[in-house]
Amino acid sequence: MINNINKYKNTLNLPITNFPMRGKLPIQEPKRIINWRDIKLYEKLRKARKKCKKFILHDGPPYANGNIHMGHAFNKILKDFIIKYKTLSGLDTPYIPGWDCHGLPIEHKIDTIYGKTLSSKKKREYCRIYAKNQVINQKLDFMRLGVLGNWTNPYLTMNFINEACEIRALSELFKKGYIFNGLKPVNWCFDCKSAIAEAEVEYNDKESDAIDVAFPIIEKNKLEKVFGIKIYKSTLAVIWTTTPWTIPVNQVLNVNPEVLYALVDVGNYLLLLAEILVKTCLTRYGLKGNIIATNKGNTLYDIKYIHPFINKFSIICLANYVQCTSGTGIVHSAPAYGTDDFYNYNLINNKIINPIQSNGYFIKSFPIVGGMLIWKANFKIIEKLNKLGYLLYHKKIIHNYMYCWRHKSPLIYRVTPQWFINIDKKNSEGKSLRNIALKKINSIIFLPHWGKSLLYNMIKTRPDWCISRQRNWGVPIPFFIHNKTGKLHPNTIEILELVAKNIEKCGIEAWFNIDKNDLLGYDLKDYNKFEDILDVWFDSGTTHYHVFSGSHPMKNNYSDLYIEGLDQYRGWFQSSLLTSIAIYNAIPYNYVITHGFIVDANGKKMSKSENNIIRPMEVIEKLGADVLRLWVASTDYSGEITISNEILKNTVEAYRKIRNTARFLLANIYDFDPQYNIISFEKMISLDKWAIDCTALSQLQIKNAFEKYNFKDIYKYIYIFCNKYMGAFYFDIIKDRQYTTKKNSIARRSCQTALYHILKSLNIWITPILSFTADEIYEKIPGKRLESVFLETWYDDLFMLSDNDYMNRDFWNNIILVKQAVNKCIEDYRLSGLIKASIDTEVILYVDKYYYKILSKLKNELRFVFITSEAKIFPIDLGMSAIKTEIHGLKLNIKLSSYCKCERSWERRSDVGTNYKHPTLCARSILNLPEGPGEDRYYV
Repeated sequence: MINNINKYKNTLNLPITNFPMRGKLPIQEPKRIINWRDIKLYEKLRKARKKCKKFILHDGPPYANGNIHMGHAFNKILKDFIIKYKTLSGLDTPYIPGWDCHGLPIEHKIDTIYGKTLSSKKKREYCRIYAKNQVINQKLDFMRLGVLGNWTNPYLTMNFINEACEIRALSELFKKGYIFNGLKPVNWCFDCKSAIAEAEVEYNDKESDAIDVAFPIIEKNKLEKVFGIKIYKSTLAVIWTTTPWTIPVNQVLNVNPEVLYALVDVGNYLLLLAEILVKTCLTRYGLKGNIIATNKGNTLYDIKYIHPFINKFSIICLANYVQCTSGTGIVHSAPAYGTDDFYNYNLINNKIINPIQSNGYFIKSFPIVGGMLIWKANFKIIEKLNKLGYLLYHKKIIHNYMYCWRHKSPLIYRVTPQWFINIDKKNSEGKSLRNIALKKINSIIFLPHWGKSLLYNMIKTRPDWCISRQRNWGVPIPFFIHNKTGKLHPNTIEILELVAKNIEKCGIEAWFNIDKNDLLGYDLKDYNKFEDILDVWFDSGTTHYHVFSGSHPMKNNYSDLYIEGLDQYRGWFQSSLLTSIAIYNAIPYNYVITHGFIVDANGKKMSKSENNIIRPMEVIEKLGADVLRLWVASTDYSGEITISNEILKNTVEAYRKIRNTARFLLANIYDFDPQYNIISFEKMISLDKWAIDCTALSQLQIKNAFEKYNFKDIYKYIYIFCNKYMGAFYFDIIKDRQYTTKKNSIARRSCQTALYHILKSLNIWITPILSFTADEIYEKIPGKRLESVFLETWYDDLFMLSDNDYMNRDFWNNIILVKQAVNKCIEDYRLSGLIKASIDTEVILYVDKYYYKILSKLKNELRFVFITSEAKIFPIDLGMSAIKTEIHGLKLNIKLSSYCKCERSWERRSDVGTNYKHPTLCARSILNLPEGPGEDRYYV
């Protein structure tokens, strides 16, 4: 018997492959990266697609500081999916990764390492070295993710040519009149000692002192005239504020001209309050009183009051922005430290008091709080007000407040002279930068779609763009300013180009090192050299100009696609749009995709304090980059993106399913040569035709999802294809035919043809996502191959069934449903211990006319579908005691076969032992022996 088994085993076509079940990704992936570099894969892709239509995904530059985090990895992997998909679609898709290299975080890091006593020159030198090293480290990590790109020549905002082109971009805006110098309130960080961009602001809870302060009115005669009564008591105008430190710099009190204000007698004095707020204010102060007169706010204009503790007086002014939903209805105004206050006050008086220095301290000569940090001055101010009797109420409150995203310290609005981009300046056609941007946003496609309204509203309400910063490490604003008039040199445009040429040779240091006397041909004796640098958002916001026309020249200065995190609606999306429209009167991108932020299983943002950080490189070292990439594909990136060890564990299982699907395919075409063994679609067995049809249908779904950048559905379609259609149906059925039929029979070659088509298709589907695994699979596919799977295009040698086919798609969908019902019943029997394997059983199906018509088409091959030794069909009326299934019109019974098992096919058949030469084989196995004629198969 043992000799016979060995003998018959050699007649089987058992699977053979050296494609391992376990990929050992952490070990094998780095070897592939080295190979891609050695064969110059990226360069070969450019050469192969040289004459093809271009698709440009412009890389939003990550900051060159620190190790990459999961957000970085997620973003780069998403981009890589798109680039590789577009390449497989036959487009030329150059991908130039970039880095943002200037700005405070790097400068702050150098201060931390070397101290703050470094000269500006030395600081810039160290900043450049530090940024360069950070780029090298991050580049290696991005490459380890499997991202293909121009890593040998990425763009860096600190590259000399890019720094020079940024000056030229500034010059373009200057020529068109968008650049101006102005005194305006800007977000100010005391740690940065500089203005900061709106995108650098984050909002957190802050404890503040909320106070109600009384300001004595000194023009009693005017009050009497306004309210038409005789006044015998002191009158106090009351304000409410959460910034006590601004009280010393009060310049006016504002009232709403349309609101009704009341004089309230509270005993010892009168209070001036908005009538609608009198009741809540008196309750807050613990006072009782009566309204004795009312009048509209516009009648209070120009009435004088005196400051509670500084010997100065001012007047009541009118402001439409004053609201009466809370507080007192009267707003104390410190124009140097508030946007509404500034713009309202600017209409009346330009003598703004601004005693707070860049570090947050009052100048030493200022009364009461001189030399104090504003936050510490709060206590002294409150104490002073209380002592003088002008503090009516004090309470600590928690409210949402703006913080510096880098230092996590509270910000203030602070009026300083800065350079701005005027987004409301009208051009010759009467249109402003804001107007044009709002109109052009309508021509951009957004994913998610609500991004359009989000960006629209942000542009609609944003202030002028403050582009100057008081720092060292950045692209300079190379202006010469007249030391008396404050005006720019009349030859500023020519000087900008001259400076740009010098920077192109020597970097930004050329400006900071240059002496104005070195600029021959320009009279600069009465001009001062400006030392401020450009906002880093101007750096990245002009990359469409200084990358595409500088270090990586292309014909067009726009991108097909920008894809970044949700926060870039406040940052890069805005800065790119505004500068592109200002320079070219054109949008910089046709399509914008945003993704959410990474959170843990509990929906919490990842942070050291929560101890919930999952680092991408640690995941890769343990599980491999392809597992991380598959997780990225599986997410709904339109909202918050959840990652946890449990989720990654599930991703590993999904990866194994896909890998083992490929392994099964490879193992069963080990002797298949597509040049000689391929079978035409018309001659193939029906089930194999269905398998190719299923592949073609899945490919349509996958390509459509790729076009919509819907990677979650791609993941779903691939997984369902591998698990449901292949693993649980097609592969399950074909093993018998693949293993037991004759090696070169139509039955087997038809099956192998289908497997070959499936493998070629699946290999392309997973290439953008599971890049390392796809490359590994590609090397083992029989037939002619290119040097790399990435040089391929979509596999199009697929066919689809028509509705008129004898066994069409609907037919096989019904077969799948019936098989699932039979499998469930068999599994129940197996779990109960009644049977060991489905091949040991016979299934009897009791069906209605609908299912009889379907199942009878398979004739005596029906049993192969269920992997049973026999399958019989009877009318449903005969199955009174049969097992009901979830399918209406189908009942069934399972029973153990009483026949002997064939040693070769494992089927239990009545004809086992009827041939004396092969007493342990069934008749079908004898036909399939090497000397036999082979069996005929038509359907399964």
